[in-house]
Amino acid sequence: MVMVMNGERMTRLVLGTRNPHKLAELRELLRDLPIPLLDLSQFPLAPQVEETGSTFHENATIKAITLARALGEWVLAEDSGLVVPALGGEPGVHSAVYAGRHGDDAANNALLLERIAQVPDEKREAFYVCVAVLADPLGTVRAQTEGHCHGRIAKQARGQHGFGYDPLFEIPEYHRTFGELSPLAKRVLSHRARAVEKLLPHLRRFLDTTAP
Repeated sequence: MVMVMNGERMTRLVLGTRNPHKLAELRELLRDLPIPLLDLSQFPLAPQVEETGSTFHENATIKAITLARALGEWVLAEDSGLVVPALGGEPGVHSAVYAGRHGDDAANNALLLERIAQVPDEKREAFYVCVAVLADPLGTVRAQTEGHCHGRIAKQARGQHGFGYDPLFEIPEYHRTFGELSPLAKRVLSHRARAVEKLLPHLRRFLDTTAP
């Protein structure tokens, strides 16, 4: 049983990312929560958190705890990325900086295609991972969930939707990449959607239902 004092109830939630694509997805996935959803642009002194962990779990936890303590707020942080078993798990926790510069999607995709070029078709499986962590204003982790989405790496980028590796990540059942599928389809199928869906019951347990 989770013990929460009245003064510790959640009246608002900070989404602990500066990535505008992730923010948009998180806001949509959490749209039914009856509390304000804030982001780090509203906290100019929020620290830049170094992702020093070796796993998605470690990085998400570091971000959630650090931001919650610094801001004195409930924080939802996540870490996510692409795993390709045939490449030894690359790009993994280094997904955003795979080619060297943070968030350079074109370079990251080009490097992935280069690395996987000689891998036979039957071994191009891949999966996205998202770990979501909720921390209270004291920096105590209150919930942690994980979502996966399985697919394969296409031979070339296809589609204009999504971000990151989405134009290369093909869902076999649909014969489409995330770049080709609609944002609505991605919200149903994605690793982030699945992690947040698991987290929602925990979030609701901490809500202050007496807040205006």
